[in-house]
Amino acid sequence: AGHTHTHTHRHTHTHTREAYDDKQVVTEIMARCFIPTLITTTSWESFHFIGHEIRITEAMDCYGAVVWPSALVLCYFLETNAKQYNMVDKNVIEIGAGTGLVSIVASLLGAHVTATDLPELLGNLQYNISRNTKMKSKHLPQVKELSWGVALDTNFPRSSNNFDYILAADVVYAHPFLEELLITFDHLCKETTIILWAMKFRLEKENKFVDRFKELFDLEEISSFPSLNIKLYKAVKKNRRSV
Repeated sequence: AGHTHTHTHRHTHTHTREAYDDKQVVTEIMARCFIPTLITTTSWESFHFIGHEIRITEAMDCYGAVVWPSALVLCYFLETNAKQYNMVDKNVIEIGAGTGLVSIVASLLGAHVTATDLPELLGNLQYNISRNTKMKSKHLPQVKELSWGVALDTNFPRSSNNFDYILAADVVYAHPFLEELLITFDHLCKETTIILWAMKFRLEKENKFVDRFKELFDLEEISSFPSLNIKLYKAVKKNRRSV
């Protein structure tokens, strides 16, 4: 029998122990980020994942162009769970890709990636993705416009949606468009699609969204980082025919 490294759950787990684990992992996640001390006209940060230095240019004039901690949590999860959630040759779409960090990491892990966001973010997104995946990734990522709930049938016809994974980090940022986001998740999902979604709880609205989300999807919390107020979820469409 092969050696399986299973974590034996110590039932004597005290909250302090869990808080300590959380702090340790969070420290490790945050250490992947390097902010240059020299301030230049374009602000950029550098991140370390999958043995690569990933350089991200941030556009400070809009929300979507900054790397949020949820994105780091999701990247760290993908890297450290690459066996269980194998990205090689999988079809992966990221919604609300922002600066592109999560899409870049998925691409470096071997996935066919489609990174999507609002039109005004695509220039910076394309730049970051091209610069960090060229000559490094097995498949060059695609960048596409996706405004939630808009022209989905035209741009992402259900017949050709064949995504193994949908990735989302912090997409519920004080949004008036939660219903559209839900419609978008639903539209892109096949029965076998797995949503991996990292979310920072800031507002009541987010909890409402989670309740609404649970009506359509089976939601499982797979990781929690209390000190960052971030949870990582896995979701699949409800009422899937059992395989």
